[in-house]
Amino acid sequence: MSDNFLALAKQRRTIYALGKDLPLAEDVIIETIKEAIRQAPSAFNSQSSRALILLGKEHVQFWELTREQLRKIVPEESFKATSDKLDGFAAAAGSVLFFEDQDVVKGLQEQFAAYADNFPVWSEHSTGIAQYAVWLALAEKGIGANLQHYNPLVDADVQRTWGIPANWKLRGHMNFGSIVAPAGDKAFMDDAKRFVVAR
Repeated sequence: MSDNFLALAKQRRTIYALGKDLPLAEDVIIETIKEAIRQAPSAFNSQSSRALILLGKEHVQFWELTREQLRKIVPEESFKATSDKLDGFAAAAGSVLFFEDQDVVKGLQEQFAAYADNFPVWSEHSTGIAQYAVWLALAEKGIGANLQHYNPLVDADVQRTWGIPANWKLRGHMNFGSIVAPAGDKAFMDDAKRFVVAR
Protein backbone atom coordinates (compact mmCIF):
# COMPACT_ATOMS: atom_id res chain seq x y z
CA MET A 1 0.00 0.00 0.00
CA SER A 2 2.82 2.44 0.80
CA ASP A 3 4.27 1.83 -2.67
CA ASN A 4 0.90 2.75 -4.18
CA PHE A 5 0.79 5.96 -2.14
CA LEU A 6 4.31 6.97 -3.12
CA ALA A 7 3.54 6.26 -6.78
CA LEU A 8 0.52 8.54 -6.50
CA ALA A 9 2.60 11.19 -4.73
CA LYS A 10 5.04 11.09 -7.66
CA GLN A 11 2.14 11.32 -10.12
CA ARG A 12 0.84 14.51 -8.45
CA ARG A 13 2.59 17.38 -10.16
CA THR A 14 1.99 21.07 -10.86
CA ILE A 15 0.32 20.99 -14.29
CA TYR A 16 -0.03 24.38 -15.96
CA ALA A 17 -1.35 23.25 -19.36
CA LEU A 18 -4.91 22.31 -18.42
CA GLY A 19 -8.04 21.88 -20.53
CA LYS A 20 -11.76 21.50 -20.03
CA ASP A 21 -12.14 17.84 -21.17
CA LEU A 22 -12.56 16.15 -17.82
CA PRO A 23 -12.36 12.33 -17.79
CA LEU A 24 -15.23 12.04 -15.28
CA ALA A 25 -18.65 13.57 -14.73
CA GLU A 26 -18.61 16.86 -12.81
CA ASP A 27 -20.67 15.37 -9.97
CA VAL A 28 -18.06 12.62 -9.47
CA ILE A 29 -15.29 15.21 -9.33
CA ILE A 30 -17.25 17.39 -6.90
CA GLU A 31 -17.81 14.43 -4.59
CA THR A 32 -14.13 13.45 -4.86
CA ILE A 33 -13.09 16.95 -3.77
CA LYS A 34 -15.58 16.96 -0.90
CA GLU A 35 -14.53 13.52 0.34
CA ALA A 36 -10.82 14.38 0.18
CA ILE A 37 -11.45 17.43 2.37
CA ARG A 38 -13.72 15.46 4.73
CA GLN A 39 -10.99 12.86 5.27
CA ALA A 40 -8.15 15.37 5.71
CA PRO A 41 -7.02 15.53 9.37
CA SER A 42 -7.22 18.73 11.40
CA ALA A 43 -6.12 19.72 14.90
CA PHE A 44 -8.65 18.68 17.56
CA ASN A 45 -10.76 17.38 14.63
CA SER A 46 -11.71 21.02 14.15
CA GLN A 47 -12.70 20.49 10.48
CA SER A 48 -11.91 24.16 9.85
CA SER A 49 -11.36 23.77 6.10
CA ARG A 50 -14.01 25.13 3.74
CA ALA A 51 -14.18 25.08 -0.06
CA LEU A 52 -15.84 26.85 -2.95
CA ILE A 53 -15.89 24.62 -6.04
CA LEU A 54 -16.23 26.55 -9.30
CA LEU A 55 -16.93 24.98 -12.68
CA GLY A 56 -17.54 26.29 -16.18
CA LYS A 57 -18.42 29.97 -16.42
CA GLU A 58 -18.15 30.40 -12.63
CA HIS A 59 -14.52 29.25 -12.79
CA VAL A 60 -13.82 31.65 -15.68
CA GLN A 61 -15.52 34.48 -13.76
CA PHE A 62 -13.14 33.95 -10.85
CA TRP A 63 -10.16 34.49 -13.13
CA GLU A 64 -11.77 37.56 -14.71
CA LEU A 65 -12.24 39.06 -11.24
CA THR A 66 -8.60 38.26 -10.50
CA ARG A 67 -7.53 39.88 -13.76
CA GLU A 68 -9.36 43.12 -12.91
CA GLN A 69 -7.77 43.29 -9.47
CA LEU A 70 -4.30 42.68 -10.91
CA ARG A 71 -4.89 45.33 -13.59
CA LYS A 72 -5.01 47.88 -10.75
CA ILE A 73 -1.55 47.00 -9.42
CA VAL A 74 0.50 45.53 -12.29
CA PRO A 75 2.34 48.11 -14.44
CA GLU A 76 0.76 48.46 -17.88
CA GLU A 77 3.93 47.37 -19.67
CA SER A 78 3.93 44.10 -17.68
CA PHE A 79 0.23 43.39 -17.75
CA LYS A 80 0.09 41.36 -20.99
CA ALA A 81 2.32 38.65 -19.51
CA THR A 82 0.16 38.59 -16.38
CA SER A 83 -3.04 38.45 -18.42
CA ASP A 84 -1.67 35.62 -20.58
CA LYS A 85 -0.90 33.65 -17.43
CA LEU A 86 -4.46 34.13 -16.20
CA ASP A 87 -5.78 32.95 -19.58
CA GLY A 88 -3.95 29.70 -18.92
CA PHE A 89 -5.63 29.32 -15.55
CA ALA A 90 -9.07 30.13 -17.02
CA ALA A 91 -8.52 27.45 -19.69
CA ALA A 92 -8.88 24.79 -16.97
CA ALA A 93 -12.23 23.11 -16.27
CA GLY A 94 -12.66 24.36 -12.74
CA SER A 95 -11.11 25.52 -9.51
CA VAL A 96 -11.32 24.84 -5.81
CA LEU A 97 -10.96 27.83 -3.50
CA PHE A 98 -9.75 26.76 -0.07
CA PHE A 99 -10.73 28.69 3.04
CA GLU A 100 -10.23 28.35 6.79
CA ASP A 101 -13.17 29.18 9.04
CA GLN A 102 -11.88 31.78 11.50
CA ASP A 103 -14.88 31.30 13.80
CA VAL A 104 -13.72 27.73 14.37
CA VAL A 105 -10.19 28.95 15.11
CA LYS A 106 -11.42 31.62 17.55
CA GLY A 107 -13.75 29.14 19.24
CA LEU A 108 -10.88 26.74 19.87
CA GLN A 109 -8.72 29.58 21.18
CA GLU A 110 -11.42 30.41 23.71
CA GLN A 111 -12.09 26.80 24.64
CA PHE A 112 -8.42 25.81 24.99
CA ALA A 113 -6.70 29.02 26.10
CA ALA A 114 -3.38 27.28 26.84
CA TYR A 115 -3.03 26.53 23.10
CA ALA A 116 -4.50 29.81 21.83
CA ASP A 117 -1.37 30.89 19.94
CA ASN A 118 -1.16 27.53 18.18
CA PHE A 119 -4.62 27.34 16.63
CA PRO A 120 -3.96 29.81 13.77
CA VAL A 121 -0.80 27.81 12.93
CA TRP A 122 -2.67 24.51 13.12
CA SER A 123 -5.37 25.99 10.88
CA GLU A 124 -2.70 26.63 8.26
CA HIS A 125 -1.61 23.00 8.64
CA SER A 126 -5.23 21.93 8.08
CA THR A 127 -5.61 23.85 4.84
CA GLY A 128 -2.27 22.57 3.55
CA ILE A 129 -3.29 18.98 4.26
CA ALA A 130 -6.72 19.53 2.66
CA GLN A 131 -5.13 21.03 -0.44
CA TYR A 132 -2.69 18.17 -0.77
CA ALA A 133 -5.45 15.61 -0.22
CA VAL A 134 -7.55 17.13 -3.02
CA TRP A 135 -4.52 17.35 -5.30
CA LEU A 136 -3.72 13.66 -4.73
CA ALA A 137 -7.36 12.64 -5.22
CA LEU A 138 -7.53 14.52 -8.52
CA ALA A 139 -4.19 13.09 -9.68
CA GLU A 140 -5.41 9.58 -8.90
CA LYS A 141 -8.29 10.18 -11.33
CA GLY A 142 -5.99 11.49 -14.05
CA ILE A 143 -6.93 15.14 -13.51
CA GLY A 144 -4.18 17.76 -13.51
CA ALA A 145 -4.00 20.71 -11.12
CA ASN A 146 -1.96 23.70 -10.05
CA LEU A 147 -2.16 25.79 -6.90
CA GLN A 148 -2.25 29.61 -6.93
CA HIS A 149 -2.41 32.34 -4.29
CA TYR A 150 -3.97 35.67 -5.27
CA ASN A 151 -5.44 36.17 -1.83
CA PRO A 152 -6.06 38.60 -0.19
CA LEU A 153 -6.27 40.59 -3.43
CA VAL A 154 -9.45 38.81 -4.55
CA ASP A 155 -11.02 38.07 -1.16
CA ALA A 156 -13.69 40.80 -1.22
CA ASP A 157 -14.74 39.96 -4.79
CA VAL A 158 -15.05 36.29 -3.94
CA GLN A 159 -17.12 37.00 -0.83
CA ARG A 160 -19.44 39.32 -2.70
CA THR A 161 -19.84 37.21 -5.85
CA TRP A 162 -20.44 33.83 -4.26
CA GLY A 163 -21.88 34.84 -0.88
CA ILE A 164 -18.93 33.56 1.12
CA PRO A 165 -19.18 34.26 4.87
CA ALA A 166 -16.80 36.92 6.19
CA ASN A 167 -15.32 34.42 8.68
CA TRP A 168 -14.02 32.23 5.83
CA LYS A 169 -10.41 33.23 5.14
CA LEU A 170 -9.20 32.44 1.61
CA ARG A 171 -5.92 30.51 1.64
CA GLY A 172 -5.41 29.34 -1.95
CA HIS A 173 -7.06 28.34 -5.22
CA MET A 174 -6.45 25.17 -7.18
CA ASN A 175 -7.17 24.98 -10.91
CA PHE A 176 -7.99 21.55 -12.28
CA GLY A 177 -8.70 20.04 -15.66
CA SER A 178 -7.57 17.66 -18.35
CA ILE A 179 -3.82 17.39 -18.79
CA VAL A 180 -2.93 19.11 -22.06
CA ALA A 181 0.83 18.84 -21.50
CA PRO A 182 2.64 17.02 -18.67
CA ALA A 183 4.86 18.65 -16.09
CA GLY A 184 8.56 18.84 -16.81
CA ASP A 185 11.28 17.02 -14.91
CA LYS A 186 11.44 17.71 -11.20
CA ALA A 187 14.78 18.37 -9.52
CA PHE A 188 15.42 17.42 -5.91
CA MET A 189 17.94 18.97 -3.55
CA ASP A 190 20.60 16.77 -1.98
CA ASP A 191 19.26 14.56 0.83
CA ALA A 192 22.17 15.53 3.08
CA LYS A 193 20.88 19.12 3.13
CA ARG A 194 17.31 18.12 3.84
CA PHE A 195 17.19 15.13 6.15
CA VAL A 196 18.73 14.17 9.48
CA VAL A 197 18.44 10.54 10.56
CA ALA A 198 19.37 9.53 14.09
CA ARG A 199 19.43 5.89 15.23
